[in-house]
Amino acid sequence: MKQELTPTHTFQYIDEILAQQSINLLSLNPQKKLITSFAELENLITEQNTDIELLTNLQETLEVIVCTQLQNFPENIFWDFDFLVSSMLRQALAANEGAIPFLKIFGEKMVSLVEMFGTKTEIRFRYVHDFMYGFEWARWVQKEPQKRAYIEPFSLVFLDYLLAKGKELVQRINHGQVVSYKLCDTGYRNPFTFSREPEDEYRLLTYLAEEQLIPVAVWNWNASPVWNKPFQEMRQQLALKLNIQPQKH
Repeated sequence: MKQELTPTHTFQYIDEILAQQSINLLSLNPQKKLITSFAELENLITEQNTDIELLTNLQETLEVIVCTQLQNFPENIFWDFDFLVSSMLRQALAANEGAIPFLKIFGEKMVSLVEMFGTKTEIRFRYVHDFMYGFEWARWVQKEPQKRAYIEPFSLVFLDYLLAKGKELVQRINHGQVVSYKLCDTGYRNPFTFSREPEDEYRLLTYLAEEQLIPVAVWNWNASPVWNKPFQEMRQQLALKLNIQPQKH
């Protein structure tokens, strides 16, 4: 008989946490408006594994990650988690006996990352989009594709790279050495020359998704991450095409 998760450790509990926030849980999936619920993701997980200890730890790790995102990126727009969850599960199962320790480490790194780049520190990014949808990962792979092309967007190796990059960025900000990361008049940092106000960000990213120009289709449980397209350049060109205004400082 299948063991059930306790009520506070069901994936639906994460849906309830999200429902309490006054946010629109938008998906970048061109085929649908809202994200896959965590209750639905639980069904996909249990098709592959029903170990109660693994499920409980996976749920707890996700709950902490989601809550940290809510706290540090309150104005985030797109909230897909499908591929992140499938990646976590795949990596945990590959670790065999080390599945639970892997989830613990993964959760700690994700929380550190979200806190470091969010609105409560010097970096003050407005959205988690560039990290969650693989733009940063694609840039990283392009620098050394022979070594990095097979490293997952949510691997511990890449999370470590982002954490190191974040620490370096905080130091540069504190020493007044940032050129492309100046604070905007809205109080957020924007490394791009074009506006990333919510309406502009929504238009640009949904257009990119329709054109299949998102490196990691996080709305797809079985996504195949793509790194070998000039995503940054195409994003800049598209911002011009859509007549998105320059960022105000």
